[in-house]
Amino acid sequence: MSLSTRFIIVDDDEFNNKICTVTIEKMDKHADIKTFLDPLEGFVHIATEYSKPGNNDTAILFLDINMPGMSGWEFLERFDELDESVKERIKIYILSSSVDKGDMQRARANKNIKHFLVKPLTGETIRLVTHSQNRQHK
Repeated sequence: MSLSTRFIIVDDDEFNNKICTVTIEKMDKHADIKTFLDPLEGFVHIATEYSKPGNNDTAILFLDINMPGMSGWEFLERFDELDESVKERIKIYILSSSVDKGDMQRARANKNIKHFLVKPLTGETIRLVTHSQNRQHK
């Protein structure tokens, strides 16, 4: 399976980032994967790279909620201020260990979030997410 997809993982848990990377690479060894332990660094990456003239790349973002310094919710508030041309190319999935119904409802209410996923990331989830993204680009 060739996904030819870019992935951005923003999670302060290094072990989870490794699990995500290995899971994605099992599905597509050529996937472009960027991981960020610091949510601010992940945000800056998106804001700068995806704002560059001529950059029409799309990416799937797996975003954790509970992180020090900047929570996933704060990340999303900043993301919402980005240009529409950037926001429409980043498909955000919350990837969290939280089973708090309030977090799930808040995610459903956010127009920038595609879906709330519970850790750990699995190959089946990757298939579903990339299949959904590929259908949207046709």
